[in-house]
Amino acid sequence: MRFIQNTGSGCGLNVNGCSRVRNKLNNYDWLYDIREAQTGAEFVEVQFKNTRKGYYMNKERLPLKKGDVVTVEASPGHDVGTVTLTGRLVLCQMKKNRYRFDEEPKKVYRYSKTTDIDRFNEVKKLEHETMIRSRQIAVELGLNMKIGDVEYQGDGNKAIFYYIADERVDFRQLIKVLAETFHIRIEMKQIGARQEAGRIGGIGPCGRELCCSAWMSSFISVATDAARYQDLSMNPQKLAGQCAKLKCCLNYEVDAYVEGRKQLPSRKIELQTLDNTYYHYKTDVFKKEITFSTDKNIPANLVTINSKRAFEIINMNKNGEKPFSLTNDKEVKDDKHDTTKDILGDSISRFDKIKKKKRKKKSNKG
Repeated sequence: MRFIQNTGSGCGLNVNGCSRVRNKLNNYDWLYDIREAQTGAEFVEVQFKNTRKGYYMNKERLPLKKGDVVTVEASPGHDVGTVTLTGRLVLCQMKKNRYRFDEEPKKVYRYSKTTDIDRFNEVKKLEHETMIRSRQIAVELGLNMKIGDVEYQGDGNKAIFYYIADERVDFRQLIKVLAETFHIRIEMKQIGARQEAGRIGGIGPCGRELCCSAWMSSFISVATDAARYQDLSMNPQKLAGQCAKLKCCLNYEVDAYVEGRKQLPSRKIELQTLDNTYYHYKTDVFKKEITFSTDKNIPANLVTINSKRAFEIINMNKNGEKPFSLTNDKEVKDDKHDTTKDILGDSISRFDKIKKKKRKKKSNKG
């Protein structure tokens, strides 16, 4: 019996092109409408729970499509997963991920039968209970580790325990106890805090689903320099995500800030005028505006100029010249024609003045 998962198409294109299979790690198949590209590879990409993927040989030449649920070879037994990519693009993904076969490549057995799906659903129901019990066992053994997730193999003969630990953990005794308790083969995999957050999921401070649980497949290290380049507050509580690590989104725009900084003068340069010396206070990278202060440590007599004017003053200082002020005449005129207004209008006490006038009129009538 052929079992096909109904995934739908998120962007109105062919289901083979951009369907979101299992909501994570979906790759757009931009070769889906080329017949030669779809039949030119023996391997298919199969996804299991969360971030686990594998590449399997389609020896039977089954006409697999994206979203098909298949039964594949495992060690030992078999597993059940969803096809996420077919054709020659699979070879490109294998090369990109530097995927290597330590042994003979595992193969796709068949489209998943009803019995395979029923067994798969049965063992999936045991995962949460197994995770809670395994955590208790780890505490009883005095191990400094946290079991974050459990994934059963499709046939229920094996389970992968994903754990987090700050130090090296000797879990040989734990494996023996788990095997005796659950009567299955045990495999331990260490993951980081970001991977755990991706598996658990949640909502970020931006109001959207966590990037690590929605679409991110590889985690690049985030440094505090990314926050400094963007002039963000170095408050750890604001920079940290739900995994207690620096937010991955700090890296999204840092390249644009680095490129923008190249078109601005150094922050260490001091600007000298006839009456004062100005020090860098803050920078608006995209507007190319720099604010200077007459004091190094605190904001005092702040003046904002554009980068062009800053370079002009720097060149004047190099030649031994000092301008009268940081702003030139043109910028002063522009400030006078500023059309920005306070949305509140006049003072908030304007209503009190109106009441006083009304009282005076009443007293005159009397």
